[in-house]
Amino acid sequence: MRAAGITLISLALTTAVIGNAYYQKKQFYPSVVYITKSNPSMAVIYVQAFILVILMGKLMRKVFFGQLRAAEFEHLMERSWYAVTETCLAFTVFRDDFSPKFVALFTVLLFLKSFHWLAEDRVDFMERSPVISWLFHIRVLSLLTMLGALDLHFVGHAYQSTVTKGASVQLVFGFEYAILLTIIINITIKYALHTIDLNSENPWDNKAVFLLYTELVMGMHSDFTNMWNKAVFVLYVELVMDIH
Repeated sequence: MRAAGITLISLALTTAVIGNAYYQKKQFYPSVVYITKSNPSMAVIYVQAFILVILMGKLMRKVFFGQLRAAEFEHLMERSWYAVTETCLAFTVFRDDFSPKFVALFTVLLFLKSFHWLAEDRVDFMERSPVISWLFHIRVLSLLTMLGALDLHFVGHAYQSTVTKGASVQLVFGFEYAILLTIIINITIKYALHTIDLNSENPWDNKAVFLLYTELVMGMHSDFTNMWNKAVFVLYVELVMDIH
């Protein structure tokens, strides 16, 4: 009930801000300029955008996961606090690049990271659940396909941006999404192994060995990508410091 009230208040404030701008300027483009130049108006727009992200997250959670288990919710909160802290540190480094687009990119990254974590926990749950429904398989496969496609898109976008505009903060985003893509591949392999085990008449004794090799290979790849991400991050910071 409280969430619905906050949403309605935010929607009313956003409507008032847009209506006031259009009432004063009478045209679309001058109204947009007026809103972007007004700090209170932009604050309302930011709050509205944040609420829309939360609503989108709840909708996606309902579609792909249904009800979250207590362990999944706890893991999500723990990882989210760490990710938010990491993001705040990044904001201090990239303060010269701070803009609505920059904030939006970080918000999308954190949003997608949370669903990667939930997907990983949900696939791990297959090993402890005796019965897996067809709805579970449809949800997991749809989510992994969507997240993998988005990761590839943002990696490609970062690459194109770097090629056309030179080194920028997009390098860091590109490596972050490359790490997320590695996570998706790891989750997909785990899902395939769990599915084979569930459909076997006898327990699959070699599954633990395959899981171990998967964790080893994908962990090495993720660590290598993360190492390059940190190296690029340091080089970009040094480049910015030299420019200033």
